[in-house]
Amino acid sequence: MIKIRGLNKWFGDLHVLKDIDMDVSPKEVVVVIGASGSGKSTLLRCLNFLEFAQKGHIYIDGVEANAKSRNLHTVRADVGMVFQHFNLFPHRTVMGNVIEGLTQVKKTPYKEAVEHGEDLLRKVGLSDKAYVYPAMLSGGQKQRVAIARALAMKPKIMLFDEPTSALDPELVGEVLQVMKNLAIEGMTMMVVSHEMGFAREVGDRVVYMDEGRIIEEGPPSEIYSNPKNERTKAFLGQIL
Repeated sequence: MIKIRGLNKWFGDLHVLKDIDMDVSPKEVVVVIGASGSGKSTLLRCLNFLEFAQKGHIYIDGVEANAKSRNLHTVRADVGMVFQHFNLFPHRTVMGNVIEGLTQVKKTPYKEAVEHGEDLLRKVGLSDKAYVYPAMLSGGQKQRVAIARALAMKPKIMLFDEPTSALDPELVGEVLQVMKNLAIEGMTMMVVSHEMGFAREVGDRVVYMDEGRIIEEGPPSEIYSNPKNERTKAFLGQIL
């Protein structure tokens, strides 16, 4: 579903991603871990084409995409992304936020978009909040709206960039539960997260990044119990 070959990204003189090679299979859940500044978020942003790598190749469901691709708009619609800080439109209701992409980008008729929006809000447990504004929601509810909004575009892949790190601890569980349900339904997912319990329970593979490189990857049980690289051991020693 995702194929990355020789990906390199610079911000000026700063070499942020260094020769990244990675495959993500359909229905696989890959959890990316690593210290701040290791390149995790930049990798996700390159996969959603919010940033463009200067070197290397990205294939989404077999289709190569880059800054010059004529089909970039279509490929981007196949990749949903959920950010750390929700990014909801404060002047739109929950329903307005969820169906924005459907009506504006996909030109879905309003009535049809609302019906789909209702289904998605039911999925994330927010049917009763459809016509309130984001200011009236908790952080966990806002993040669930953000997930519903990303799902509205019917993506083939979902990217999550530290989706729980801005939440109070008691609200983390409700967001992780929605993500677990998506995994059970077979959504292909890449998740940047420090939620080690989630990675252990839901992740098929853990990828550890450091200084822009993939240092080690494998099943969560193997990475946590028996990391082979000294840098992986040092990192996990700090957070486990």
